[in-house]
Amino acid sequence: MKLHCEVEVISRHLPALGLRNRGKGVRAILSLCQQTPGSQLRPRARGEPGSLRPACLLISTMKDKRGTRYELKENIEQFFTKFADEGKATIRLKEPPVDICLSKANSGSLKSFLSAVRLVHKGCDINASLSTLTPVKTSEFEKFKTKMVITSKKDYPLSKNFPYSLEHLQVSYCGLVRVDMRMLCLKNLRKLDLSHNHIKKLPATIGDLMHLQELNLNDNHLESFSVALCQSTLQKSLRNLDLSKNKIKALPVQFCQLRELTDLKLDDNELIQFPFKIGQLANLRFLSAARNKLSFLPCEFKNLSLEYLDLFGNTFEQPKVFPVIKLQVPLSLLESSARAILYNRIPYGSHIIPYHLCQDLDAAKTCVCGRYCLNCYIQGTTTMNLHSVAHTVVLVDNMGGTEAPVTSYFCSLTCYVNSSDVLK
Repeated sequence: MKLHCEVEVISRHLPALGLRNRGKGVRAILSLCQQTPGSQLRPRARGEPGSLRPACLLISTMKDKRGTRYELKENIEQFFTKFADEGKATIRLKEPPVDICLSKANSGSLKSFLSAVRLVHKGCDINASLSTLTPVKTSEFEKFKTKMVITSKKDYPLSKNFPYSLEHLQVSYCGLVRVDMRMLCLKNLRKLDLSHNHIKKLPATIGDLMHLQELNLNDNHLESFSVALCQSTLQKSLRNLDLSKNKIKALPVQFCQLRELTDLKLDDNELIQFPFKIGQLANLRFLSAARNKLSFLPCEFKNLSLEYLDLFGNTFEQPKVFPVIKLQVPLSLLESSARAILYNRIPYGSHIIPYHLCQDLDAAKTCVCGRYCLNCYIQGTTTMNLHSVAHTVVLVDNMGGTEAPVTSYFCSLTCYVNSSDVLK
């Protein structure tokens, strides 16, 4: 039985000597090995069955392929498995007094390995699962790759899986028309680069990559970014997203739930508008959406605080002189109830009300007064200088302009009149 992971062996004597461990693991292969008679670490106890030789733990690295052996039977002081689901655990030995710290392991494999180690510690026979006490081959460490870059079809693996330990995977110029489902089993992935392919649709299971921080989909055939992805674990992990050079016309309002985003590239798409709640992306610092079909910016765009902004080459319209009035007096029951739910922050979901009503509530517009409106509002347009939201601004057009039209919503005539100076 073997386990691929990173290992750090910490001596518990170091603090007493005034020394510190370097605090960094190395790539290793852990093996539960059957000891041969000449390799036993201690004499066999009286009465111990002669046919059952105690197993040992062998830790092999690239620099030490023969490995270091540690006896396990009745030699484990404690297991630390609180973070086993994250691929981390620690085995504390009695002799020598060391802590064997494991990390970056496949969680399922780690749990199975720890179960076997417990059995060995208790003296149980698990001979069927034991490896031979031989040096590890260099080829076995290939399975522990953390980075793989593939830039041609001939190098694309068809007959074997990707190393499960990958943290950075780039597959470009391979003509992929869909995301290979084998990639979605790489639970340690932090960076996935699928640029320069022909991918038309993203599977919702990309959202299961709980550590994914960078996703590059530049130069594909995408037409949308699904709501399921916006509501997945990517909300907590995704920092950099490149959707440039695709065919995306609009992003769902739920896109603004990806609140850890710092870098967003949307250049060379067919965007006609930003999600109107884009101001909720409080961590966004780099936004590039050049050469799209944006005609205006949503009001919440003013809430952004960017370091870099590029909106060059969009078809921005001139602000309209007269507002669009969609007021209804008295308010409909739907409008009144929607405003009450949103204003009072009453929880809702498809398990409580019909799904289409949830969609309506998600798409509610925010008035300049902070209240909400659904289908009953006044819509006005003004201009804003983009330097008010970004430190560095790429010129909007060839005329040296840095202003763009902004659409605002008003829940009542009173709000519109009180804010009329905004629309001058």
